[in-house]
Amino acid sequence: MSGNPGNLGSPAYAVRIAEDPADREACFAVRKDVFVAEQGVPEDIEYDAHDHGAVHVLAVAADGTPLGTGRLLHGSAALAATGGAPGTGALGRLAVAGAARRRGVGAALVRGIEEAARGLGLTAVDLHAQTHALPFYERLGYTAYGPEFEDAGMPHRAMRRTL
Repeated sequence: MSGNPGNLGSPAYAVRIAEDPADREACFAVRKDVFVAEQGVPEDIEYDAHDHGAVHVLAVAADGTPLGTGRLLHGSAALAATGGAPGTGALGRLAVAGAARRRGVGAALVRGIEEAARGLGLTAVDLHAQTHALPFYERLGYTAYGPEFEDAGMPHRAMRRTL
Protein backbone atom coordinates (compact mmCIF):
# COMPACT_ATOMS: atom_id res chain seq x y z
CA MET A 1 0.00 0.00 0.00
CA SER A 2 1.35 3.44 -0.78
CA GLY A 3 0.22 6.98 -1.35
CA ASN A 4 1.33 9.49 -3.90
CA PRO A 5 -0.64 12.74 -3.66
CA GLY A 6 -0.30 13.89 -7.24
CA ASN A 7 3.49 13.48 -7.48
CA LEU A 8 5.28 11.52 -10.15
CA GLY A 9 8.13 9.38 -8.92
CA SER A 10 8.40 7.71 -5.54
CA PRO A 11 5.48 7.81 -3.12
CA ALA A 12 5.51 10.54 -0.49
CA TYR A 13 4.37 7.99 2.08
CA ALA A 14 3.57 4.31 2.53
CA VAL A 15 0.65 2.68 4.31
CA ARG A 16 1.20 -0.65 6.01
CA ILE A 17 -0.22 -2.97 8.62
CA ALA A 18 1.46 -2.18 11.95
CA GLU A 19 2.65 -5.64 12.88
CA ASP A 20 5.73 -4.95 14.99
CA PRO A 21 5.87 -3.21 18.39
CA ALA A 22 7.60 -0.09 17.00
CA ASP A 23 4.84 0.40 14.42
CA ARG A 24 2.17 -0.07 17.09
CA GLU A 25 3.87 2.52 19.30
CA ALA A 26 3.96 4.92 16.33
CA CYS A 27 0.20 4.41 15.87
CA PHE A 28 -0.45 5.18 19.54
CA ALA A 29 1.80 8.26 19.39
CA VAL A 30 -0.14 9.70 16.44
CA ARG A 31 -3.42 9.02 18.25
CA LYS A 32 -2.11 10.74 21.38
CA ASP A 33 -1.05 13.81 19.38
CA VAL A 34 -4.33 14.09 17.47
CA PHE A 35 -7.00 12.89 19.87
CA VAL A 36 -5.57 13.59 23.33
CA ALA A 37 -3.40 16.69 22.76
CA GLU A 38 -5.24 18.35 19.87
CA GLN A 39 -8.88 17.36 20.45
CA GLY A 40 -8.86 16.97 24.24
CA VAL A 41 -10.04 13.35 24.37
CA PRO A 42 -9.20 11.95 27.82
CA GLU A 43 -6.27 9.54 27.49
CA ASP A 44 -8.01 6.92 29.62
CA ILE A 45 -10.76 6.53 26.99
CA GLU A 46 -8.56 6.88 23.90
CA TYR A 47 -6.88 3.53 24.46
CA ASP A 48 -9.10 0.54 25.17
CA ALA A 49 -9.21 -3.24 25.41
CA HIS A 50 -9.96 -3.45 21.67
CA ASP A 51 -6.48 -2.16 20.77
CA HIS A 52 -4.88 -5.53 21.52
CA GLY A 53 -6.84 -7.55 18.94
CA ALA A 54 -7.30 -4.80 16.33
CA VAL A 55 -5.60 -4.53 12.97
CA HIS A 56 -3.65 -1.25 13.11
CA VAL A 57 -2.67 0.55 9.92
CA LEU A 58 0.16 3.08 9.82
CA ALA A 59 1.12 5.73 7.24
CA VAL A 60 4.79 6.74 7.27
CA ALA A 61 6.79 9.28 5.28
CA ALA A 62 9.78 8.18 3.22
CA ASP A 63 12.03 9.16 6.14
CA GLY A 64 10.02 6.96 8.54
CA THR A 65 8.06 9.76 10.23
CA PRO A 66 4.60 8.51 11.31
CA LEU A 67 1.90 10.47 9.47
CA GLY A 68 -1.33 8.74 10.40
CA THR A 69 -3.05 5.67 11.72
CA GLY A 70 -6.36 3.86 11.97
CA ARG A 71 -7.60 0.56 13.27
CA LEU A 72 -9.97 -2.17 12.21
CA LEU A 73 -11.97 -4.17 14.71
CA HIS A 74 -13.43 -7.47 13.57
CA GLY A 75 -15.48 -10.28 15.05
CA SER A 76 -17.00 -9.74 18.48
CA ALA A 77 -14.98 -6.55 19.03
CA ALA A 78 -16.56 -4.97 15.94
CA LEU A 79 -20.03 -6.03 17.05
CA ALA A 80 -19.45 -4.48 20.48
CA ALA A 81 -18.00 -1.26 19.07
CA THR A 82 -20.63 -0.44 16.46
CA GLY A 83 -23.59 -2.72 17.08
CA GLY A 84 -23.11 -3.82 13.47
CA ALA A 85 -23.86 -7.13 11.86
CA PRO A 86 -21.64 -10.22 11.60
CA GLY A 87 -19.25 -9.82 8.68
CA THR A 88 -18.95 -6.09 9.30
CA GLY A 89 -15.72 -4.54 10.53
CA ALA A 90 -15.41 -1.36 12.56
CA LEU A 91 -13.03 1.34 11.34
CA GLY A 92 -11.92 3.61 14.13
CA ARG A 93 -9.24 5.82 15.62
CA LEU A 94 -8.41 7.32 12.22
CA ALA A 95 -5.90 10.08 12.92
CA VAL A 96 -3.62 12.08 10.63
CA ALA A 97 -0.86 14.33 11.98
CA GLY A 98 -1.57 18.02 11.40
CA ALA A 99 1.34 18.52 8.99
CA ALA A 100 0.21 15.55 6.85
CA ARG A 101 -3.41 16.58 6.34
CA ARG A 102 -4.84 17.30 2.89
CA ARG A 103 -2.21 15.08 1.26
CA GLY A 104 -4.39 11.98 0.78
CA VAL A 105 -3.05 10.21 3.87
CA GLY A 106 -6.47 9.79 5.49
CA ALA A 107 -8.01 8.34 2.33
CA ALA A 108 -5.05 5.98 1.90
CA LEU A 109 -5.46 4.80 5.49
CA VAL A 110 -9.17 4.15 4.95
CA ARG A 111 -8.42 2.17 1.79
CA GLY A 112 -5.74 0.20 3.66
CA ILE A 113 -8.22 -0.64 6.41
CA GLU A 114 -10.78 -1.71 3.80
CA GLU A 115 -8.15 -3.92 2.15
CA ALA A 116 -7.45 -5.55 5.52
CA ALA A 117 -11.20 -6.03 6.05
CA ARG A 118 -11.53 -7.80 2.69
CA GLY A 119 -8.58 -9.98 3.64
CA LEU A 120 -10.49 -11.06 6.74
CA GLY A 121 -13.55 -11.91 4.64
CA LEU A 122 -15.61 -8.95 5.87
CA THR A 123 -18.30 -7.56 3.57
CA ALA A 124 -18.82 -4.09 5.06
CA VAL A 125 -17.15 -1.51 7.28
CA ASP A 126 -18.95 0.64 9.86
CA LEU A 127 -17.52 3.67 11.62
CA HIS A 128 -18.50 6.46 13.98
CA ALA A 129 -17.48 9.72 12.31
CA GLN A 130 -17.09 13.08 13.96
CA THR A 131 -19.76 15.13 12.19
CA HIS A 132 -17.24 17.56 10.69
CA ALA A 133 -15.65 14.53 8.93
CA LEU A 134 -18.87 13.30 7.26
CA PRO A 135 -18.00 14.80 3.83
CA PHE A 136 -14.57 13.11 3.91
CA TYR A 137 -16.11 9.68 4.47
CA GLU A 138 -18.94 10.33 2.00
CA ARG A 139 -16.32 10.99 -0.72
CA LEU A 140 -14.93 7.54 0.08
CA GLY A 141 -18.32 5.86 -0.37
CA TYR A 142 -19.63 5.77 3.20
CA THR A 143 -23.27 6.52 3.97
CA ALA A 144 -24.46 8.00 7.27
CA TYR A 145 -27.32 6.33 9.13
CA GLY A 146 -29.09 6.84 12.42
CA PRO A 147 -29.22 9.94 14.61
CA GLU A 148 -26.33 12.10 15.72
CA PHE A 149 -24.82 11.07 19.07
CA GLU A 150 -22.07 12.27 21.37
CA ASP A 151 -18.81 10.41 21.88
CA ALA A 152 -15.88 11.82 23.90
CA GLY A 153 -17.77 15.12 24.07
CA MET A 154 -18.04 15.50 20.27
CA PRO A 155 -20.98 14.94 17.87
CA HIS A 156 -20.76 11.80 15.73
CA ARG A 157 -22.81 9.85 13.17
CA ALA A 158 -22.67 6.17 12.30
CA MET A 159 -21.63 5.41 8.71
CA ARG A 160 -21.27 2.25 6.61
CA ARG A 161 -19.71 1.14 3.33
CA THR A 162 -20.34 -2.18 1.67
CA LEU A 163 -17.12 -3.67 0.32
